[in-house]
Amino acid sequence: MKITHYKTNTLKGKTGFNLSIFKTLIFLAVLTTGIISKAQQNNTTKINVGLIYPLSSNGRNAPLDTNSLSINVLAGVSSVEKGVAFAGLSNVVRNNTYGTQFAGFSNHIGKKASGALFAGFANTYHEGDGAAFAGFANIAHGNLKGVQFAGFANVAMNVNGAQFGGFMNVAKNVSASQISGFMNKAKDVKGSQFAGFINIARKIKGAQIAGFINIADSSDCPIGILNFIKNGEKSIGVSADENQTAMLIFRSGGKTMYGIFAVGYNFKNEDEIYALEVGLGVHFFQSDNFRLNIELTQSTLESFKEGEYFKSSFKLLPALKLSKHIEIFGGPAVNFVSTNTIEGKSLNPKKHIDQWQSKWSDYQETLYIGYGGGINIIF
Repeated sequence: MKITHYKTNTLKGKTGFNLSIFKTLIFLAVLTTGIISKAQQNNTTKINVGLIYPLSSNGRNAPLDTNSLSINVLAGVSSVEKGVAFAGLSNVVRNNTYGTQFAGFSNHIGKKASGALFAGFANTYHEGDGAAFAGFANIAHGNLKGVQFAGFANVAMNVNGAQFGGFMNVAKNVSASQISGFMNKAKDVKGSQFAGFINIARKIKGAQIAGFINIADSSDCPIGILNFIKNGEKSIGVSADENQTAMLIFRSGGKTMYGIFAVGYNFKNEDEIYALEVGLGVHFFQSDNFRLNIELTQSTLESFKEGEYFKSSFKLLPALKLSKHIEIFGGPAVNFVSTNTIEGKSLNPKKHIDQWQSKWSDYQETLYIGYGGGINIIF
C-alpha cells in the first residue's frame, strides 16, 4: 500500500510538472508569433545589409520593408527607402524613395523618387522630385519636378525643370529647358530648346536653337539653318552680290527670326565657282509694305581642289513688298574675307577698310564694304 501510494504521488507530480511547462511554451510561442507578425505589418524602418535579395538582413521580407539605410554588394529590394541606398549593381524600390540612391548599374523606383538618383547606366521611376544622373538614360514614366542628366537620353511626361541629354531629350510638356547634343522633342514648351541638330515641338514660348533644324507649329524665335514653323514664314529668292555670285536662297523661320540656306554660282571665277551660304536673319520695322532685314551669313566658294575662300557678312537689307507674296530687297554689307587662293584674292576690291597677310600662312584677310540684292517669293 505504501509503495502504491508513493508511485501515485510521483506520477501526479511528474504529470503536473510536464503539463505546466507545455502550457508555458505554447503561450510564449503564440505571444512571439503575434509580436513578429505585428512588426512585419507595421513595416518598421530598418537598416538592411546584404549581398543580393534574399541574402540580406531583411531576408525574404525585404520587399515589404522600409529602410533608413541599405547597403547591398550586388542588388537590393525594398518597399520604401528613407535614406541612402548603395548597390553594386541595382536598387529596386517598389514604392517611394526619400533620399539618395547610388547604383553601379541601375536604380528602379516603382513610384516617386524624392531626392537624387545616381546610376552608371539607367534610372527608371514613375515620378521624380529631385535630380537624376545616369551614364546612359533617365526614364520617368510620369511627371518630373527637377532635372535629368544622361549621357544618352532623358524621357519624362511633364517636366518642370530641365533635361540635359548627350543625344536626346523627350517629354510631353516642358516648363524650363531641354538641352541635348542631337535632338529635343516635346509637345508644349514654356522655355527653350537647345539641340546640336534638331528641335521638335508644337508650341514654343521661348527660343528654339538648333545647329540645323527647328520644327514647330508656333515659334517666334527659331534659331537654326532650316526652320519649319507652321505659323511662320518661308520664302525662296534669288540674289547677287558685288563679286558676281548668284544665289538661290531659302529663308525660313517665325515672325521675327529666320534661318538662311543658299547655294549658288560665281560668274567671275573659273575654278572657285560653287557657292554655299548659311546664316541667320531678323525682321525689323515690319509693315504691310516695308521691313528691314538684318542678316549674318557665312559663305564659301569651292573648286573642290586645294585652297579656301570664306566670307563672313553683316547685311542691312531693306525690303519693299510689291504684293503679299513678293518683295524686292537690297543694301550694303560689311564683309570679312579670308582666302589663300589667287581667284579669292582677286575678288577683293582695291578699296577696302583694311587688309593684312598672315605671318604664319598664305591666307589674306580683307575687311571691306560690299552690297547685294534680289527678290523673294514668300509663302
